[in-house]
Amino acid sequence: MSIHSFPSKLLENAVFEFAKLPGIGKKTALRLVLHLLKQDAKEVNSFGNAIIQLRNEIKFCTECHNISDSEICDICSNPSREKQTVCVVESIRDVMAIENTQQYKGVYHVLGGIISPMDGIGPKDLNIDSLEQKIAEGNIKEIILALSTTLEGDTTNYYIFKRIGKYPIEVTTIARGVSIGDELEYTDEITLGRSILNRVQFEPSVAR
Repeated sequence: MSIHSFPSKLLENAVFEFAKLPGIGKKTALRLVLHLLKQDAKEVNSFGNAIIQLRNEIKFCTECHNISDSEICDICSNPSREKQTVCVVESIRDVMAIENTQQYKGVYHVLGGIISPMDGIGPKDLNIDSLEQKIAEGNIKEIILALSTTLEGDTTNYYIFKRIGKYPIEVTTIARGVSIGDELEYTDEITLGRSILNRVQFEPSVAR
């Protein structure tokens, strides 16, 4: 039987949906679906309900835009975090990567992407206005620009620096222990942790 020949429309529909996931081809999707069919119905229902509940009930923190089960995430609501230090990251995955290092004690601001004209993503598509508003309130002492060390990441760093340069705050960036062109989520925890701890003053010329 070829991958395009299904004995059941239900099977075909399930494979089609799994194949929409990143990095999942139709063959892998078929293996996953057939695996689920071997499982107890209760386990499969639990799997399906977890996905549905995630999509319907997940929230985005009103403070930092990280995903959360409540209006304010566990990091922002933690009284032991240093609220005057804000680490600006591209995505939720980057928050998880930095948290795994256990080296950072401040809070975050998730942009939701980086400036990429090729992909049609501009500053207005990102959570930059809310970052500036947060800084304008006067409670922030340091902004850490922790975006991927790519051309798009550096362009976004430079844009943010120009936006917030008028405020009396320190602007730093992660040390270049993270190789040029690397994305944070793929950087090992020790290297990333050291890059956070050994952060340096942001130099606008880097991003030009």
